[in-house]
Amino acid sequence: MAAKVTAVSCNGTYSFSKPNRESVRLLAGLGVEGDVHAGETIRHQFRMTYEPDLPNLRQVHLMREELFDELALKGFEVSAGQLGENITTRGVDLLGLPTGALLHLGADAVLEVTGLRNPCAKINDFRKGLLGEVFTLDPDSGEFTFKSGIMAVVRHGGTVCPHDPIEVELPSTPHHPLERV
Repeated sequence: MAAKVTAVSCNGTYSFSKPNRESVRLLAGLGVEGDVHAGETIRHQFRMTYEPDLPNLRQVHLMREELFDELALKGFEVSAGQLGENITTRGVDLLGLPTGALLHLGADAVLEVTGLRNPCAKINDFRKGLLGEVFTLDPDSGEFTFKSGIMAVVRHGGTVCPHDPIEVELPSTPHHPLERV
């Protein structure tokens, strides 16, 4: 299956979920036009209180639609935009990408992967018990597994729509695994 965008979402105000749109416009160095998280510096409410001047490495939130399939098998009904992502994908292993990977979306847009989304406790307010499904601790290794998507910055702007193809361009080796941003 070819990698593709399955939904795009944007919200101009702070809220947990983001409504789906027919398209979103990505702005180089800023993020999704009209989205509350767009900007050169950090725009996430919690982090703005203690790191307001740091570069915004969380301009665009991407999540794989396959996660929704997995969650449905465990009794959680979740659809595109409900967990706050801007771009929902299918057919690309977002969590397996290295830092610096480029995602070419549609005709023009290019995102650079910056890291993993750090899921917040508000996920349990949305669906009780859901946080434990997107954020788990391996009891043997002590390592955390984050399934709630990845973050990226916009390197080249453009309009992105559902059904747009996604092409992945890996950075030069050595590859660096994703960390929370």
